[in-house]
Amino acid sequence: MKVLVACEFSGIVRDAFAKRGHDGWSCDLLPTEIKGKHIQDDVLKHLNDSWDLMIAHPPCTYLAVSGARWWETKQVDQRKAIYFLLALASANIPKICIENPIGIMSTYWRKPDQIIQPWMFGEDASKATCLWLKGLPLLQPTEVIKKERYANQTPSGQNKLGPSPERAKLRSITYQGIAEAMAEQWG
Repeated sequence: MKVLVACEFSGIVRDAFAKRGHDGWSCDLLPTEIKGKHIQDDVLKHLNDSWDLMIAHPPCTYLAVSGARWWETKQVDQRKAIYFLLALASANIPKICIENPIGIMSTYWRKPDQIIQPWMFGEDASKATCLWLKGLPLLQPTEVIKKERYANQTPSGQNKLGPSPERAKLRSITYQGIAEAMAEQWG
């Protein structure tokens, strides 16, 4: 299967699919951090390249509820982010997963098909993540971690990163357990 992982520089999801024999590609404006098949470009230019599956991680800066206090002053940027996400969602690709935190898209577009947490996939972390699906089943938990462990997430967790130039980039990286579940269940 030919898989496009849109807006991914880390290569984590791409490589989870490649490891299972799929033709996995990542595409991002940033260079990839892990050697592999990567297109450094605007993903919208590559949506018609005969993909079987796309997993898209559009930037959430102007969409996530965590940034709601700035929405009024960022309406132009927010509108661009909404149109970008909708362009990905409406691509002519048989199977699509759009991933984003809880935010404006539930109101502006539609409710997500599913909300997952890293702790449902063996990761000792909490980070509610919406999935909008086309042609794909719900992602089934693989290794649920008890609440006592993830409720007091360590300072190294994505949700507790302090301000820094790298914060947004680090928070955008997909947890390995979620990437493996996507590849196993959707590949």
